[in-house]
Amino acid sequence: MNTRRMSAVVLGFALLGLARTASAATEIKGAAILDHPCGKVSVKHMGLVHAGKMEEAAKLGTPEMQKKWNDLPADDRKMMAEMMKEMSKTEAEFSKEIKDSGLLVVDGGKATLTVTKVQKDANGSNKSTRTQRFMIDGDTCRISP
Repeated sequence: MNTRRMSAVVLGFALLGLARTASAATEIKGAAILDHPCGKVSVKHMGLVHAGKMEEAAKLGTPEMQKKWNDLPADDRKMMAEMMKEMSKTEAEFSKEIKDSGLLVVDGGKATLTVTKVQKDANGSNKSTRTQRFMIDGDTCRISP
């Protein structure tokens, strides 16, 4: 009888561990992403980049990411800022893309936002994917490398 109970307890803990592993990551799709702290910081970051406010945008990153940005030579920062601005969207445009095809995967203290956009024209279709990673600390979400 004791052996049976011990086996049941061990099996129970094993199954509990499997259940926790299986449910560790949470997927959030579409418009609901905009209500999550990572969705909010992503849209805000995009808007700041689009407006050319790179110093403010950099402050939305992790301390490690801010340090990498600030350690870049001025010419490299300028070149990167111009390239990022050129590839950016307005907050409204990016919010719409997130609503249409966004997927936010939250796994503990980390998250990844993927936005896939498919454009069709006379030559066929073109698919682009934008991915952004985050570190989560409580209700604070910061963009990470």
